[in-house]
Amino acid sequence: MARELNQLASDLKKDPETSFCMANIPNLYLDIHNACVMHKMRTYIILVEGPRHRHCSYSRKMWKLGVTVRQLYFIMSQKCHGVLSDREGVGVHNL
Repeated sequence: MARELNQLASDLKKDPETSFCMANIPNLYLDIHNACVMHKMRTYIILVEGPRHRHCSYSRKMWKLGVTVRQLYFIMSQKCHGVLSDREGVGVHNL
């Protein structure tokens, strides 16, 4: 998921539709083994969900990036606190 987010953020920087919105947002390089990543992800979520320009808030691509970063942040925060089991972390459920 971290690789997908890195790629999505990179693509949005290059996309003519969203490059203006992403101009003030730093590049995203997530390394889930880095201890500082939770703070970095929290900051990135704030920047993506509260863009400087109003029309950027309505971009579906920007919204998708924000939701995906928030999902990874939630998964990692729960995993770090030991709330999720291995099955819940990978999305396997009993039938």
